[in-house]
Amino acid sequence: MAEPSTTPVVLFCGGKGTRLGSLSQKIPKPLVPVGGMPVVWHIMKSYAHFGYRNFVLLTGYKAELFDEYFENGTLGGETLGCYSPSEPDWNVKCVNTGLETGTSGRLFQARDYVKGSRFLLTYGDGVCSVSVPELVAFHESKGLAATMTGVHPPTSFGIVQHDSGTVTAFKEKPKLDVVINGGFFVLEPEVFDSVDDDGAFELKPLNRLTEARQLALYTHGGFWQCMDTQKERTELDKMWQSGDRPWAPWAKDLAAPTRVAEVLHEQNE
Repeated sequence: MAEPSTTPVVLFCGGKGTRLGSLSQKIPKPLVPVGGMPVVWHIMKSYAHFGYRNFVLLTGYKAELFDEYFENGTLGGETLGCYSPSEPDWNVKCVNTGLETGTSGRLFQARDYVKGSRFLLTYGDGVCSVSVPELVAFHESKGLAATMTGVHPPTSFGIVQHDSGTVTAFKEKPKLDVVINGGFFVLEPEVFDSVDDDGAFELKPLNRLTEARQLALYTHGGFWQCMDTQKERTELDKMWQSGDRPWAPWAKDLAAPTRVAEVLHEQNE
């Protein structure tokens, strides 16, 4: 069994995040703050809560800002956030994988940083309440090359049930009875045999693993939320400020901040 302290955590952080509009024109989506701190910091804190502290960030769009933030805690010389960008025992490596590189190509470039060992992988824009030890234990029980966390996505619409023209039930924004890729992978080094040096990890590589019957699915029924839009970012921020933080069991251990500094001044919020 691989120990958390020696298991790398790889995060996709290279996309442009165009659906965030003006927010991602200033900084990369993973550095957009939720509760005063970058969303990728929330994800890293979740892994660190379970003992995983070696991080490889696969950057691309505005890659230099990741270097600046994790070295100095600043963006463009301005302080971002109210806590340290990393803990003293974190090892953070930012790898510029190119502006237009697909997720498969970005992962391909991570080979030298995981050093032939098991590693964890997720996206730098989605928070989740998944128990990483339970996920890893499930992966080990399956004995396959890869495990993906599946989640039930919420819908932004109300669901109407009816019978012969009469409404029998109305559910406001329920979780859908389907499972989607929620990230939070556990991967063995042989996965790189299926990874291309460009293109999307979610297409050919995952399909190759599926065809080889080497991709397990861990279904997570708890909280999961990606941050693709300004609305989703605002909702996560409001949850944090209200104390409703299902993705952050570690938050109760945070010391109260002495100062909150925001680089961004969002409009229409």
